[in-house]
Amino acid sequence: MSNDQMNDVSKKGHQTESDLHWIRDRLRSFAEERQWQQFHTPKNLASALVVEAAELLEPFQWLGQGTKEELGAEQYVAVKHEMADVLSYLVMLADKLEIDLISATQEKIALNALKYPVDKVKGDARKYSAYHDGKQNKK
Repeated sequence: MSNDQMNDVSKKGHQTESDLHWIRDRLRSFAEERQWQQFHTPKNLASALVVEAAELLEPFQWLGQGTKEELGAEQYVAVKHEMADVLSYLVMLADKLEIDLISATQEKIALNALKYPVDKVKGDARKYSAYHDGKQNKK
């Protein structure tokens, strides 16, 4: 990607569904140009996603909180690039499985709101199953 293309991408503001479509289309073209579609099976993409997520975690290892300040400039860039890799593989996987990530995310947020009602979970980060029957058995 040329510097001009990178600048055009970095100038984009907030993310929208059309931005995800642009990313999906660019990733499709990238893979097609290299004849990599044959390797982009759902299983392989899911595996690559997990590997990239692990790489995202690496710069945070041994940090107290993992704040931007703790990361420092070099590690911050590494985190940014690993996050882009995670997003890329997620978008490619959704594309292969014909999943609308925006709709799926909206659906999941609604489901989580039901599983974690504010009046039961406010200030408490336990898993939803710990709140069954209205009991809050804190460990």
